[in-house]
Amino acid sequence: MLDAFSRVVVASDSKGAYVGSDSLASLKSFIADGNRRLDVVNVISSTASCVVSDSVSGMICENPGLISPGGNCYTNRRMAACLRDGEIVLRYVAYAALAGDSSVLESRCLNGLKETYIALGVPANSTARAVALMKGSVAHLVSTHGDEKEKCAGLVAECNSYFDKVVAAVS
Repeated sequence: MLDAFSRVVVASDSKGAYVGSDSLASLKSFIADGNRRLDVVNVISSTASCVVSDSVSGMICENPGLISPGGNCYTNRRMAACLRDGEIVLRYVAYAALAGDSSVLESRCLNGLKETYIALGVPANSTARAVALMKGSVAHLVSTHGDEKEKCAGLVAECNSYFDKVVAAVS
């Protein structure tokens, strides 16, 4: 994973040039958003258990067959695995939001996820729905947090794009 600073240095180095004014302006913008990024990560981490459990519950309410005998959330072990996976996805979305880069999400969470879920018989549509519900919850929490609601719109859109990557990866 490259942070914003490393990306600028690598890009300039590959051109054999000094860091230019456009790159410095993008870094200045990234730094200015730093506290908001920390707030987003704080909101996500402080509400993670509720976001995940509410999303999984919502998914199950829409498809009660998941908790019936033979369903993918039937038995405590399978339900615990579902909640665990939701927490992992949410944690990597928070990492991506902090870094302003989705590479950590893609390489450490999404790489091979679809194949693993297919091998385990996890339904992609249920997983995608739970992630979509998490996306909605996080968007609401981030957009209503703090005094700078209008300035968080960009970070909400960024987080939404990370959730969209998860949905695309499992679908």
